[in-house]
Amino acid sequence: MYTRLQSARQQWGGSSTAIDNWLEERQQLIVSYCKLAALPPFDKQNQDNQLPAQEDILGFCQLLMDYLSAGHFEVYDQIVSQCEINGNDSKSLAEALYPKISASTDIALEFNDNYAEPSAENSFSTFDHDLSALGQALEDRFGLEDELIQTLFANHVTVSA
Repeated sequence: MYTRLQSARQQWGGSSTAIDNWLEERQQLIVSYCKLAALPPFDKQNQDNQLPAQEDILGFCQLLMDYLSAGHFEVYDQIVSQCEINGNDSKSLAEALYPKISASTDIALEFNDNYAEPSAENSFSTFDHDLSALGQALEDRFGLEDELIQTLFANHVTVSA
């Protein structure tokens, strides 16, 4: 994940304020994810020592929601509108990638719903599995997002901030 982020920054850094801010949020999200994922697997017998602190989970979920929101409400709109202005091929690709990106949004929203706020209904027995599935979904999402950004930059000379 981090290698992909570095590559994205090298390719597109400085070209758009929105994309720069979004990549910065991506970095914060990756760092927070890695902190949670570095913990040992959940053990039902020793719950207190195995799960991350609730404030760490909540902090990660907040970063996750901020990242998703920035993508959906700022960056994607900018990229899709540029693609609509500048070519049907780019617009078609953007329209094809968006549903694939949205699939990871569903996984992220479910993770947030399950773990952001503790309740009696929450079962942390699948936390490691759910975190791993989320990590894979994020990895896939980052690749799709980068493909979308690459299409914009490859086919369109100007990008607004």
